[in-house]
Amino acid sequence: MPPVIGVFDSGFGGLTVLRELLAVLPGADYLYFGDTARLPYGSKSAHTVAKYAISSAHFLQERGAEMLVIACNTATALALDEIKSSITLPVIGVVDPGAQRAAEISRSRKAAVIATEATVASHAYEKALRACGIQSVEKACPLLVPLVEEGWVDHPVTEQVAHIYVDEVFGNGADGADVLVLGCTHYPLLRPLLRRVVPAQVQIVDSAESTAQAVAAFLNVPASGSAGALPGTLHCYATDSVEKFRRLGGRFLGRPIENIELVDIER
Repeated sequence: MPPVIGVFDSGFGGLTVLRELLAVLPGADYLYFGDTARLPYGSKSAHTVAKYAISSAHFLQERGAEMLVIACNTATALALDEIKSSITLPVIGVVDPGAQRAAEISRSRKAAVIATEATVASHAYEKALRACGIQSVEKACPLLVPLVEEGWVDHPVTEQVAHIYVDEVFGNGADGADVLVLGCTHYPLLRPLLRRVVPAQVQIVDSAESTAQAVAAFLNVPASGSAGALPGTLHCYATDSVEKFRRLGGRFLGRPIENIELVDIER
């Protein structure tokens, strides 16, 4: 039987993690939960984020998930330990896999991190990278998420904004960094654009990609060994407009999303 993997996010960004999971483990069955009625999590307290994330984790466990991927940087940064202690499933977040990948490829032992304000304020990546022996500089990039959700992933305005952020982070203490960690699940959609504005010698680490590889390693399924697998199922749950989830979610997943169910987990 294929594994049933629950993927949780406050909204749409976690679909970039799901996209990488589908590439690495296409034969798994997936349950994706987007807490779209209660986003953004970034403006909430750690207590509230933990409460929302735990209720969502319980929902996915009750629906049959056999492991849980926290595809939300804010929830991973603020509530990973609380989520792990609240359910009986194995849990993987998005922060440690990204930090570990950066440590694998960095020669200068110095990295830059771009993320949302909440994730930067938590210093989750800074702590994870330090545990891997990597010095880091973090930069909050609050304008990038709304630009991605607007669909402006290759717009001149987005490139100009990204250039400003990148120039600031690499000119403010990260001048020796040879890795840039994308600490927000919206940012993989900007990877081609970021490649144009990030210094040529700097490698880009996509936490979504690293997380999918960590899940494959946990399940002991090599990516190359899943190429011939029969495709599994995907069922999505949203706490707000199904139509908006279908429209925006397709951009993040890179393919149309059909099976979406509106749920109310606060009742």
